[in-house]
Amino acid sequence: MGLLDGKVVFITGAARGQGRAHAVTAAKEGADVIITDICSPVDGIRYALASKEDLDKTQALVEKQGRRAVSALADVRDQGALDAAVALGLDAFGRLDAVIANAGLWDLGPKSWEITEQMWTTVTDVVLGGTFRTIKATAPHLVEQRGGAIVCIASVGGLEATAGYTHYITAKHGVLGLMKNTALEIAEYNVRCNAVCPGAVDAKIWDNPMGHQLFVAPGETANRDVAIAATYGYAPLAGRPALPPNATSNAACWLLSDYAEHITGVALPVDAGHLLLPGVNFAPQTEGPEADRYRSPAQSPDDL
Repeated sequence: MGLLDGKVVFITGAARGQGRAHAVTAAKEGADVIITDICSPVDGIRYALASKEDLDKTQALVEKQGRRAVSALADVRDQGALDAAVALGLDAFGRLDAVIANAGLWDLGPKSWEITEQMWTTVTDVVLGGTFRTIKATAPHLVEQRGGAIVCIASVGGLEATAGYTHYITAKHGVLGLMKNTALEIAEYNVRCNAVCPGAVDAKIWDNPMGHQLFVAPGETANRDVAIAATYGYAPLAGRPALPPNATSNAACWLLSDYAEHITGVALPVDAGHLLLPGVNFAPQTEGPEADRYRSPAQSPDDL
């Protein structure tokens, strides 16, 4: 017996990576799925996004588990496209029980005040706006049947600050605010809303030249092997580099299941303990006027 036997789960950004893992894990746990992805480039994003062939492969992997899948091309910036995908799934399965708002993208940018208007809008409208629209498309059906669960895929970046991608960090903080308020407002209808906050995950959103640079010092050679080796220092649990995508999926499917029936409004880190680590300044300023000003002069015990 699976965690999600007989349930229907709607998943965005399902063509590859964590989204594919969510779909396959849900199927292994007994669910039928409605899967969506944009399957086309997004202006300003510097790595290749998923293709229609990727989405078709996800569908095939679900069906290999003996479950049914309906797929649709949908940009989470387009409310009409999401509404149509939900309608397609309802026509096929007759019900909707659970939602994983997963679609997202990432970009390594300049300082917060140097990010272009286009890049700010693109990232926040997909990551935060897309989660909002996914809830907007699905929540009325859960409310009507007085039951169901939503999981928003946030990030440890929604719980801490990280230099280099303010637009993404801001959006993920917003996802957690949206999750909490949705949980509060939808609770009276017996619907739950939670979030999973992954740490470093070995997926295509990160496994590209731009993503590799995130884990090495400026000017150092960045490639997959170097970056993966660096992620061993990202979390304290023994032997964990960047986690596999199904680490997030296992948590998400548990939160959707009846085992979590009394849990709502929770942001669950899946980070191998990353958030337990003390903060470290990887770019200390040891020279210059400020360093001279604040450098402690030599002192004898008598001076103290």
